[in-house]
Amino acid sequence: MSTSVSFEVEKLPTFEVHAWRADVVRRLTAGQRLVTLFGRREGDEVLITAVFQAGSLEVTRTSTKASVGYSELTSSFGALHCFERELHEQTGLHFAAHPWLKPIRFQGRDQAAMSAYPYYRIDGKEVHEVAVGPIHAGVIEPGSFRFMCMGEQVHHLEIQLGYQHRGLEPRLLVGDPRRLTPLVETIAGDTTIGHAWAFCAALEKLAGCELDEDTELARAFVLELERVAMHLAGLAGLAADVGFLQGASTYGRLRTTAINTTMRLCGSRFGRSALRPGGLGMKLPAELVELVSKNVELLRTDLEIINELFVTSQTVRHRLEGVGVLKETQAKELGVVGLAARASGLVLDARTSGVWKRAPIPSVVLKDGDCQARAQLRIAELDESLAWLAGVLARGPRFGGPRKPVGPLAPRQLVVSVVEGWRGEVVHCLETGPTGALVHAKVQDPSLRNWMGLAIAVRGNEISDFPICNKSFDLSYCGNDL
Repeated sequence: MSTSVSFEVEKLPTFEVHAWRADVVRRLTAGQRLVTLFGRREGDEVLITAVFQAGSLEVTRTSTKASVGYSELTSSFGALHCFERELHEQTGLHFAAHPWLKPIRFQGRDQAAMSAYPYYRIDGKEVHEVAVGPIHAGVIEPGSFRFMCMGEQVHHLEIQLGYQHRGLEPRLLVGDPRRLTPLVETIAGDTTIGHAWAFCAALEKLAGCELDEDTELARAFVLELERVAMHLAGLAGLAADVGFLQGASTYGRLRTTAINTTMRLCGSRFGRSALRPGGLGMKLPAELVELVSKNVELLRTDLEIINELFVTSQTVRHRLEGVGVLKETQAKELGVVGLAARASGLVLDARTSGVWKRAPIPSVVLKDGDCQARAQLRIAELDESLAWLAGVLARGPRFGGPRKPVGPLAPRQLVVSVVEGWRGEVVHCLETGPTGALVHAKVQDPSLRNWMGLAIAVRGNEISDFPICNKSFDLSYCGNDL
C-alpha cells in the first residue's frame, strides 16, 4: 500500500515566510526528514509547501513575493538543493546568497539556454576536462557529464540534465485526472507501477474511495515484480560493465522471465494498464496462477546459482569494492533515498504501512556504500521480493475484482502519496481547488534526489570507474526531467 495522507487546505499550518523558514530549520535540526518541497506562482506571490516525515507525514506552508523569497537553506541542509533550484526555476522565487542556483531541467523558453549552462570549473595546469554526452551510444537517454580530472582521477563531476523536459506536471491539470493514468505511466518507463500506484492512491484519497485488501495486495504484487525486473536489469548492466559475461547473460535472461510474467498479468511487459483509479486493470485467473508460480520459482532457483558466482568472483569484487563510495553521512546530508540510501546504511523504506503490515517484506540495509554494496543490496532485495511473491501465490491471491467508482474529487484538499518504487520513494502531491478540480500536481521521482549522490560518489575515483558508478545508482534521466 502507498502512504497517502489528505490535508484540508484551510487547516494547513501557514506561516509568515521568516517564521516558516525558522520552522523548517527547527524540524530538520530535530531530525525530521524533508520528503518534498514545492511551490506554485499565484500572481506576484509564490505559495510554498513543505512535507516532512515526522513519524507521520506533516505539511507546512508559506507565501511570499517572488522578488522577495527567503534566505536559502541549501548551505546548511544540502538535501534542499534540488528543491530550491527547482523552486527558482519554476516560479522565479528569489533566494538570497544561494550557493548553487543552477537549473534542474530548464522550463519553457530556457530550453534554448542549454548551451550556456554555467559549469563549475577547477583551474590549474594539470586539470583537464572530459565532456561526455549529451548524446550517448546505444539507447541511453540524453544527459551531459562534465568531469574535472587530474590525470585519471575525478575531482569533480557536474551532471546537466533537462534534454527531454516534457512539461508533464502542467499536463496533469488538463482534463479529468481520473483518465490520466496512461500519461503518469510514462513519467519514468522503468517505474510504471510505482508512479501509477502513487497517482491512483492520491486520486482515490481525494475521492474517498477505499480499496479492499485483495486489490492492495495485487498492487503490491506487481510492484514487487517491477522491482525484481529492474534489479535484474541493473545487475546485468553491472556485470557487463565489469566483463562478467555469465552474469550479464543470465541476469538479462531472467529479466525477460520477470517482465514476461508482468505481461501475462496486464498485457504489457512494463506494467502499463496494470493499475487504474479504483482498482486494477489486470487479472490473475486460476489458469495463470500455476504459470506465475513456476516463473517465480525459476527465478529463485537460477538466481541462487548466478548470485553465488557474482559475489564470489574475484574479478567482480576487484572492480566494485571500494569504488564509488557514498558514506552514510553524505547520503543523509544529500537526502538520498531508496536503494542508494539503504546501501549506505540509512534505514529508509516506505513499505511499512497498509498491506505491508499484513504481508511484511524485510528491508535490507548495508553499510559500505560502494558499488559492491549497491549490487549486493539488489541481490538481497531480489531474494526478499521473490520469497514474498511466492508466499502471496501460496495463499491464493485474487486479482481482478471490479474496479470501484472514483467519484468527484473533494474540494480544497492536499494529498501526499508515497510509494517505495524499486529505485526509491515516488512522491505525488495533488491539490484541489474550490470546485474539486486539480490546481497543483507535484511529481517526484527518486532520481531527482539521487543524482547529486552519484556526483559525490564519483569523486576520487578513476574516470574509467564512472560507468560502474553510474549503473550502480541506475538513475532515470526522464524521471528527473519530467
